[in-house]
Amino acid sequence: MKRVVITGAGTINALGASVPQTMEAMREGRCGIGPLEIRDVDRLSIKIAGQVRGYDPEAHWNRQQISLYDRFTQFTLIAAKEAIAQAGLSFIGDLAARSGVVLGTAGGGVTTWDENYRAVYETGKNRVHPFVVPKLMNNAAASHLSMEFNLKGPSFTVATACASSNHAMGQAFQIIRSGMSEVMVTGGSESMLCFGGVKAWEGLRVMSKDACRPFSANRNGMVQGEGAGVFVFEEYEHARARGADILAEVVGFSMTSDAADIVMPSKQGAARAISGALADAGVNADEVGYINAHGTGTAANDKTECAAVADAFGAHADKLMISSTKSMHGHLIGGTGAVELLACIMALRDGVIAPTIGYEEPDPECALDVVPNTAREAKVDVVLSNAFAFGGMNAVLALRAV
Repeated sequence: MKRVVITGAGTINALGASVPQTMEAMREGRCGIGPLEIRDVDRLSIKIAGQVRGYDPEAHWNRQQISLYDRFTQFTLIAAKEAIAQAGLSFIGDLAARSGVVLGTAGGGVTTWDENYRAVYETGKNRVHPFVVPKLMNNAAASHLSMEFNLKGPSFTVATACASSNHAMGQAFQIIRSGMSEVMVTGGSESMLCFGGVKAWEGLRVMSKDACRPFSANRNGMVQGEGAGVFVFEEYEHARARGADILAEVVGFSMTSDAADIVMPSKQGAARAISGALADAGVNADEVGYINAHGTGTAANDKTECAAVADAFGAHADKLMISSTKSMHGHLIGGTGAVELLACIMALRDGVIAPTIGYEEPDPECALDVVPNTAREAKVDVVLSNAFAFGGMNAVLALRAV
């Protein structure tokens, strides 16, 4: 099997408009969650979010592009440009045919749905823009990314709720490892911060009105975020031959289904995904130093995840560092695993463990080292990134320092 490495990374999210800005915010334990600034926010009971603030589409795109690009697609393309520029790749000739795209999103063009439902039902319009369907479809970002960079290999979108990005990156990893492609641009994006998007999530009664406090006994729910994280995954020998700067190696991936409940997580399903990623990577449990947790800040998720980690790691669980960066950037739903992978790369490459901010009270059911409130310097060689979604969809990635 081929080895797979990461040679480029890009992002835009509530913490920053680039990877350096985002990692700096993670090191500082800075919170990107604040007042939600959208139309009709006064009709919502949830008024906070990890919103990308000060974003002006016209600074990036012309009128024709804006008519084609939903906000989640715009974020994807911005992140992809940064990642591909860092990788230093041009997709021409045979490399174009041997390179593709796999992206994750849960909702796709939610903003476009919201705007056009409003136009039809509230203002009584009988027509919508002819590009509404290609703008809102879940594969829009992957399609536009392939066209923008001439990526002619396998290209598709994965939608598994909050595990979408990890599933997408896992598929990209497997495609390269199998020899099907040499380069895959992968990650995920989401932008549900519109009236309809937030109102729908309010109905689940899992949202916090004040802050995201993963693992803290007084946590009271998740906080939505938005943005994108995109990476260049590349076959190791191809990257080495061209002298690429390798950020980390992807060494394992596992996915499981709880097959139990549409919203309540299962300890067994999550533990099997964690153990499966370790087995796929060929690493022992005691080699792992850090886990970027799913850590949503809901009572059910956090205690279930901690129990799953304890089951999968046994006695080593007490020696692990485990943190949730959702406390800083919010829950990007289908795009969240991609932004969180940046914390894994930072841990491996810089020896900095991102903290879980907002932690106030110890919870006996979350009695692990959750790196509370302050980043930590530590050398780690292997890390995991967890994603556990509604519907019982679990996806775990394993990365190693190079």
